[in-house]
Amino acid sequence: MALRLEIDQASITDNHIARQVEFTGDLDGDERDFAVKYSVLKELSGDEPEADALEMFERFSDEIVDVCIEAALQRPSATVVAIDEGDLE
Repeated sequence: MALRLEIDQASITDNHIARQVEFTGDLDGDERDFAVKYSVLKELSGDEPEADALEMFERFSDEIVDVCIEAALQRPSATVVAIDEGDLE
């Protein structure tokens, strides 16, 4: 059975200072914190995130969820699972 990651929509925030979108998700009953770097959004969209990072995150959420699941499995003890362009296939 494939793992599922449910994003807590109320937790999604744009941390423009750290240049990342942060959120909490439920990974098959395990609550995890994630941070998706702007560089991931740029890689997925081809555009630099400016004031539209949250819109970009939403537009590419299916791909981001898949990457987050893989990264969480690779880093099970991470307090925050940080996703950067190196995590993309």
